[in-house]
Amino acid sequence: MTPFTFYPGPRVLNGAGRSGELVDKLPFGPVLFVTDADVRRFGLPDDLLAALESSGRAVTLFDAVEADPSKATLLAAVEQGRVAGAASVVGFGGGSPMDVAKLAAYLLGSGDELDSIWGVGLVRGIRLPLALVPTTAGTGSEATPVAVITVEGAEKRGVNSPALIADWAVLDAELTVGKPRALTAATGIDAIVHAVEAYTSAKAKNPLSDMYAREALRLLGANLLAACERPHDQDARSAMLLGAHLAGLAFANAPVAGVHALAYPLGGLHHLPHGLSNALMLRHVLAFNAEAAREHYAELAEVLEPDCAGQSNQSKAALLIERLDELVTASGLQPRLRDHGIAFEQAPLLASEAMKQQRLLVNNPVEIREEDARRLYEAAW
Repeated sequence: MTPFTFYPGPRVLNGAGRSGELVDKLPFGPVLFVTDADVRRFGLPDDLLAALESSGRAVTLFDAVEADPSKATLLAAVEQGRVAGAASVVGFGGGSPMDVAKLAAYLLGSGDELDSIWGVGLVRGIRLPLALVPTTAGTGSEATPVAVITVEGAEKRGVNSPALIADWAVLDAELTVGKPRALTAATGIDAIVHAVEAYTSAKAKNPLSDMYAREALRLLGANLLAACERPHDQDARSAMLLGAHLAGLAFANAPVAGVHALAYPLGGLHHLPHGLSNALMLRHVLAFNAEAAREHYAELAEVLEPDCAGQSNQSKAALLIERLDELVTASGLQPRLRDHGIAFEQAPLLASEAMKQQRLLVNNPVEIREEDARRLYEAAW
């Protein structure tokens, strides 16, 4: 067996209403609570905020996180935490608040400068205690050592280090119940892409990441449409939340690749939701990879459709691509770039921007050059 390294994720509290238990898991002292205005407006964090305040902790609420959070937003959160003398950090919401919380906890604890830690494995210091509570089933950010921030020029830059793995994650499906169909669909497809790309990652793919990726795909594939069509189906929501978490553990150890690399410019330049951006590029990148990843795609096809086991690997690989594309459409997402106001002529610019995502492109089963990326955007148009 090829040697590998696997980093387990945070300790997990799974079940309805368990976020209040974080009060006993965090050190006593001021808390920097990172969320966004929508999550705050819907009252989702109210119970946890009340529990923290009842414990005698001073809570500094930072709810200015936007989609695709900017460097300025992150630094503003860090400054509020510094002024408050934060002893711990809680990230509550989707991937954006959790990414900001992860980096804020690290920058506050270590004193490092943000621009010194971009990339993989450059974090050396110690962060503040950190807990993460996802309110969507998709990003898996509560499970991963990765945080992505939008910097100058709409470029997305990431920090990837085990130091960013949270101490605790709460998987409470009640926080995801009733979310709009478009959000459920986009975040669910995001999680599916995490599982598929981890399973086919050219770097660091290993038996443990494979195990998590397969189970994640099984849960997500079986429950995405139920969660979309029955927004208050707590069983489906719970399965989606666990599936997203397992997919996060998988890609935390076997990094994502071409789909994400080509999705990022759609978010950075056109402000499309991250999960939707992945959905738009999914079929085309998987088809581009199909020859190199045929065996792995065939194995994943059996996860979604066990009855296909007797078919050839080529047929199973094609089946996987077809089934995932059907899930995108059936979930209600519009699957073409033109559906979202992106002009065909944008393809060269998008391809140029995608080439900045070398930390992701190196994980793809086959090399994606700039001219390949341009053709993939044109195919997606």
